[in-house]
Amino acid sequence: MPVEGQKAPEFALKATNGQTISLSEFRGRRNVVLYFYPKDDTPGCTKEACFFRDMQAEFEDVGTVILGVSTDSVKSHEKFAEKYHLPFSLLADEEKRVSTAYGVYKEKSNYGRTYMGVERTTFAIDKEGVIRRVWPKVTLEGHIDEVLDFVKRM
Repeated sequence: MPVEGQKAPEFALKATNGQTISLSEFRGRRNVVLYFYPKDDTPGCTKEACFFRDMQAEFEDVGTVILGVSTDSVKSHEKFAEKYHLPFSLLADEEKRVSTAYGVYKEKSNYGRTYMGVERTTFAIDKEGVIRRVWPKVTLEGHIDEVLDFVKRM
């Protein structure tokens, strides 16, 4: 997993807006909150997306764009975004390259079963493309407030 102070791994992924979004397009212009989540339309992931949705204007006010990433397809992301009125882009990492580069695609276990999947993780990336904060193994309660407080100081 990349650490604070390192350049964030570059990426270009298909997004819900029908475009391809790359990290470099925000360089010099906006901070980025890049959050990785396991699966569209599941309880924890829905809660996280809706928390970001409800505070999106506050992130915008401090020059920060929110990008959600999972290994689901663009079609799945579009249904999820429409259902919950998500105003930010969701990026489809179907080949798991970006999740792997960010160190969030790893072995997980649930009820004694092990499998590969995305570990809920958030990265705060500054305008120069440097990772300023990593929140691994995110617990949702209070997380979005903590991220917002941090990016206000970036």
